[in-house]
Amino acid sequence: MSWQLKVMRVVLRHAVRRSLGRQPDSLAARKWFERGAWLNARGRPYLGFTADTLTCEERDVPMLWTAPPAAGEPFLLYFHGGGYVMGNPRTHAALAKHLTRKTGLQTCLPDYRLAPEHPFPAAFEDALGVWQGLLARGVKADSIILGGDSAGGGLALALLGHLCATGQPCPACVFTFSPFTDLSLSGASIVSNADSELLLPAQRLHQLRDRVLAGADPRDPRISALFASFKGAPPVLIQVARSEILRDDSRGMAEVLKRDGVDVTLQEWGNLPHVWQFFHGWLPEARKALSDAANFIRSHYRPARSGGS
Repeated sequence: MSWQLKVMRVVLRHAVRRSLGRQPDSLAARKWFERGAWLNARGRPYLGFTADTLTCEERDVPMLWTAPPAAGEPFLLYFHGGGYVMGNPRTHAALAKHLTRKTGLQTCLPDYRLAPEHPFPAAFEDALGVWQGLLARGVKADSIILGGDSAGGGLALALLGHLCATGQPCPACVFTFSPFTDLSLSGASIVSNADSELLLPAQRLHQLRDRVLAGADPRDPRISALFASFKGAPPVLIQVARSEILRDDSRGMAEVLKRDGVDVTLQEWGNLPHVWQFFHGWLPEARKALSDAANFIRSHYRPARSGGS
């Protein structure tokens, strides 16, 4: 364990987790997350990104690109985390920039709709709309590397499940960090890891779930990828900490993927915070995890063909 992690564990457990647990509503949580992301990134890296918009089912979905990729060039399509109630491309710009630097591929960050103003299935509809919109632009499905963290990781896997179930072309590969894949909250780690969890307040998880679902079925595969089918899916990487409350979301997801014959790699790390990769500017453990993810991505994406075709 690095000395940086030792310090961060104290800060997260005794300050950040308590502060997050005290946020009165989603609007307050969003402001809290924005401030934290600014401190984590030591600035506003998104100012150098390129804005874009896709029109999906008569609604516009804003996006940020680290830079527009050349025609035919593979790129990362990354869904940010935040429990479906907070986060946006700006909060994850530093992570996207680091992924682009490590992989050599540009990154696209969609700004999907959030609950409670836009409960399920809004986020999934936006994710599917972005996917379809990119393909309508002439992007090949196997030029896309799909990824995400926490709720964004669950969203990426839910999209993958839908593509498999409907016989549509799939991305080259998928990578997720601590994905939120089970809104039925059946994972035993939600209880068993409530004390060891460094970031997420376990006592607020049911309230969060209710805000997101607004009465919908928590086992719907469009929000809980654990209940999807993945036959024919490309390789998947899942990274999770053994000490976090969503650990069993990842373990269960890996078992479902194996059941369906998917080449899945589950990396379980030590006593680290939920989505520790977010703290790559501070933690050596985060940089190592992202290097592993970059190696996985580079081993599976389709190289750009000459002439941009």
